[in-house]
Amino acid sequence: MNIAAVGKLPPAPTMAAHLGARLAFRTRCTYSWEAAFFCETKMPNLTPDLIAVGFIWYIVFLFSTTCHEASHALSAKLGGDETAALGGQITLNPLPHIRREPFGMVIVPILALVFTGRIIGWASAPFNPDWQYRYPRRSAWMALAGPAANFTLMLVAVVLIHAGMKLDWFHNGSTGQPGLPEIVLITFYRLNLLLGVFNLLPVPPLDGSAGIMLFMGEGTARAYLDWLRASPYRIVGLLIAFYGFRYIYGPIESFTTNLLIFGRF
Repeated sequence: MNIAAVGKLPPAPTMAAHLGARLAFRTRCTYSWEAAFFCETKMPNLTPDLIAVGFIWYIVFLFSTTCHEASHALSAKLGGDETAALGGQITLNPLPHIRREPFGMVIVPILALVFTGRIIGWASAPFNPDWQYRYPRRSAWMALAGPAANFTLMLVAVVLIHAGMKLDWFHNGSTGQPGLPEIVLITFYRLNLLLGVFNLLPVPPLDGSAGIMLFMGEGTARAYLDWLRASPYRIVGLLIAFYGFRYIYGPIESFTTNLLIFGRF
């Protein structure tokens, strides 16, 4: 993330190029199993600045994951399943989610960050499978609520990035490092775009595999659920997602960034 120091952010379109340099920072993320994702930041040397960046990535991971799971829980309750609600997961407080998945939300992400420069984590929201079988369309909306939360966070970050460019919020420090507001907003934008897109892949056990039931009749959806529950290929779905996602996400991210950040379309 080291860039040339500037006294203040230049006006557009120079500002767009300046921000583009930040967005070009080499980061790879992959989502897996509910609100879990793998995020690799290029941190070959563990300097204090990079530790600070890693801390920001972890906090954004924690908040984005919490929003994702809380959205699942709220959507399920609205659809008639209070399983997650009774577990206290309709909240933006990460503690109930951490209590459910302490390894996936705290221990593994922090250890992975310290020893590998990567954030790896997961979380989950419980639901009643009998409810899902009775109301497959409601279950589909529940599944899509998680990615919708991530896209909402992404769009909020986009609005604040544009506001920051217009209101001159972004200033480099004395070492030429980008300021805290800029790092946080770009992290929110990138992580939540990736998290939302990855979740929509229609392969089990990702959210998109349940979301596609919106386009099925109830009988077809129930037969599909029977197949999902009996299928031994869930791990295959994850492998397809992990290894195939890299080939489709780059163009999606490029198009979205050009459209939402730079307004080139």
